[in-house]
Amino acid sequence: MSNHTIINIGRQFGSGGKEVASRIGAVLGIEVFDNELISKAAEQSGFSKELFERSDEKRSVFNMFSFFGTDRFGGAQNYVGDNELFKIQSEVIKGVADKGPAIFVGRCSNYILRDRKCLDVFISAPVEARVKRVMERTGLDEESAVSRVERQDRTRQTYYNFFTFGNWGAASDYDLCLDSSILGIEGTAEYIIDFGRRAGLIF
Repeated sequence: MSNHTIINIGRQFGSGGKEVASRIGAVLGIEVFDNELISKAAEQSGFSKELFERSDEKRSVFNMFSFFGTDRFGGAQNYVGDNELFKIQSEVIKGVADKGPAIFVGRCSNYILRDRKCLDVFISAPVEARVKRVMERTGLDEESAVSRVERQDRTRQTYYNFFTFGNWGAASDYDLCLDSSILGIEGTAEYIIDFGRRAGLIF
């Protein structure tokens, strides 16, 4: 069991969860792991980074030869599925958590590290606020932004529920659930830090 700060942040799409994590990381001086996990997983597994980027918080199956080249003797054993990719990524998360303080964004990290002392947070926001954020960030029109938010939430929910046998965003799976639109990014980050310290989960 580690005796350093580990924070797991789940988030609805467009809620600003990554920004909150980055702010917490800046205040506490702790590295935030999001897309970086993909690179680490690729390095450790020997598979192409593209493999993990395509499967990022999504369920899918990939032909290994599309990443290593072709072979006329391809068969069922040459496919990398959900469980294999999830296992590789889980080992990366555990390895990072073993080495020191870390903040993980998404990727079922609260489930993967469920046997450790962690602060588990879920960040949400009203759909209107999330659509506005996505529009500002991407330049999409409102209709497209709404579609993007709904699609990404469904994808994350399917991924989380499949691998954890739980319910994505359910309060019972987290120590703290917050609406980021109430306090804003910085205020939400400060609240999480204060809560974590009071709970003895931020050292």
